[in-house]
Amino acid sequence: MPDPLRHHGDLEARGGLLDFAVNVYDGPRPAWLDLALHASLDDAARYPSATEAERAVAARHGRDPAEALATAGAAEAFSLVARLRPWRRPAVVHPQFTEPHAALRQAGHVVTELVLAEPFRLDPAVVPDDADLVMIGNPTNPTGVLHPRTTIRELLREDRLVVVDEAFMDAVPGEPETLAGERLPGLLVIRSLTKHWGIPGVRAGYVVAEPDVVRDLRDGQVPWSVSSAAAAAMVACSTAEALTEAERRALEIDAWRRDLEESLSTMGVRHVPSRASFVLAEVGAGGHAALRDAGIAVRRADTFPGLGPAWVRIAVRPPARSRSLLDALSALRSDALG
Repeated sequence: MPDPLRHHGDLEARGGLLDFAVNVYDGPRPAWLDLALHASLDDAARYPSATEAERAVAARHGRDPAEALATAGAAEAFSLVARLRPWRRPAVVHPQFTEPHAALRQAGHVVTELVLAEPFRLDPAVVPDDADLVMIGNPTNPTGVLHPRTTIRELLREDRLVVVDEAFMDAVPGEPETLAGERLPGLLVIRSLTKHWGIPGVRAGYVVAEPDVVRDLRDGQVPWSVSSAAAAAMVACSTAEALTEAERRALEIDAWRRDLEESLSTMGVRHVPSRASFVLAEVGAGGHAALRDAGIAVRRADTFPGLGPAWVRIAVRPPARSRSLLDALSALRSDALG
């Protein structure tokens, strides 16, 4: 593997395998979202503008438009943050999505890895006092741990930027631990529309932060990086109708995940209790490859700092679809017991 930090689930779900590797909602897009995406093609002859999108996402979190920046997915936001300042000691809380770490390294920074021990819950004491940038996911990918926002607030310091990746927060019913609506000095929240709305190819995400931080990020952004389609998706997914559908999906995902976790427990498969649209499970060394041989794609987890080859991440699917995965796991365990 050329670079484990740049390995992602979409690479796993190829070759006709059943996809439990990619954390995208397993269902059709709403008709109103498809209409908005199709209508955005009418603007393809003009250079895109994200102004309306930024107004929409800011209003969705009760913030001023000057506090929002539209980005080409969360990935662009990570790169913008990495190049925002000459960070003295950037720290990334692991195990978590590796792209923030990769973006910092690409920008020439030496990253301090803060690897949490199981059960992977944040202890603010592990963060060095001199860390001037701290990046953490909430809920965290791949562990599914939802950190209390009061705990994350403890990370805030003068002359420190705390970046919270909330790419999966919309999968949590009610979003009880979101910080996106809080105006706190030194806090930056990244959101993504990719997973919950099934549009990874559109690359729609955004940042909310203090106006001066947003302004500095915008200064480092490539012109027109946010397409007309992405801007249209942000507007469409910020309406009252969209928020109602987002909560319905979150409740559905929550029920699917509980069903999956109960089945894993019944089978004796150890896993981390999750609040996201995936479950981190310990299937044993060789389990990832054996599932591939059985036609099932799950996300290998040994590319996440702090995890080894016994772990895999399983995307939440409707129970009827999860049955194939569970049957394959059961067969593997029976073979192992011999």
